[in-house]
Amino acid sequence: MPDCDKVLLVQAELDGELGAAEAAGLAAHRAECPICEAAAVELAQARALVRDDLYQPVPEDVRHRVMTALAAARPARPAMAAAAPESLGWWHRWWSNGASFGLGAACAAALAVLLLMPAMPPGLTEQVIAGHVRALQPGHLQDVASEDRHTVKPWFTSRLPESPQVPDLAAQGFVLMGGRVDVVGHDPVATIVYKHAAHTVSLTTLPPGQSVSDRAIAGYNVRSWSDAEFTYIAVSDLPSADLALFERAFSAGSPMPEVK
Repeated sequence: MPDCDKVLLVQAELDGELGAAEAAGLAAHRAECPICEAAAVELAQARALVRDDLYQPVPEDVRHRVMTALAAARPARPAMAAAAPESLGWWHRWWSNGASFGLGAACAAALAVLLLMPAMPPGLTEQVIAGHVRALQPGHLQDVASEDRHTVKPWFTSRLPESPQVPDLAAQGFVLMGGRVDVVGHDPVATIVYKHAAHTVSLTTLPPGQSVSDRAIAGYNVRSWSDAEFTYIAVSDLPSADLALFERAFSAGSPMPEVK
């Protein structure tokens, strides 16, 4: 079967992950690409089939039992010592607004997943980690592959309103691999990719003033810092101490731009 390197963007568009410019570009591409157009039709049909024919509302007694089990499974914390279902976060509102899925095994599977998920909507950190994980799939690590900062920096400049410095950190053990454009919220942002031994570091740049805490999620360490231009979020399976070394190396290698 023939293939197209943009076909995965069709799913992203259906999920609302593309910005306006990307969606417009994909629409123009689909008009000339039968592979992507066929993929869009198939995805739309599959979504309609699942929504209309295979799913049904969850009975109230099932919903109540699941919510009760979730409340009992949460570790006790002072701020939530007597947590009621209404205080359990975004997924409670999701259930209360009539979420639907198949019964039987599907209910059990959904409960298991919910017990493992953090009780919060995806924030900046979660979105950046999701971008890192998606990029680790074969062929998705970078949109521009180069160890030359003089190639990667202009590539960002031509695609984004604000582009970060791209220092060469090979001497510090972090080899530049290239860069990509991720979407955080609804905005395209620059992500610089480095390698440290067998480990990948994704450094995503957001507007300055963002508040992101250093932590570990799903096996990935997150480290964040800011300067006058950007908030930087580094994600990797490197130990946190190595990410701290990366922060120092990047900050030392990224002088502030000259004031004109």
